[in-house]
Amino acid sequence: MGNIDLNDADKKIIAALREGRNLPANLADELGYSRQYIQNRLTRLREHGIVDNIGRGVYELAEEYNGTIN
Repeated sequence: MGNIDLNDADKKIIAALREGRNLPANLADELGYSRQYIQNRLTRLREHGIVDNIGRGVYELAEEYNGTIN
């Protein structure tokens, strides 16, 4: 996929996943968004190769992602 415009939630998700793997429900609680909204953002980030679902709903930053958060 092409470039992706990251919104504030995306940037917060990426920052949280830099600290380690996590579940959408935990990210939602930590970041103050609904679980469904975080799940939607994670799906979009996965489609763009930024995060990976490694199983059982656990997400981590994709190895090939080396972007910076602006």
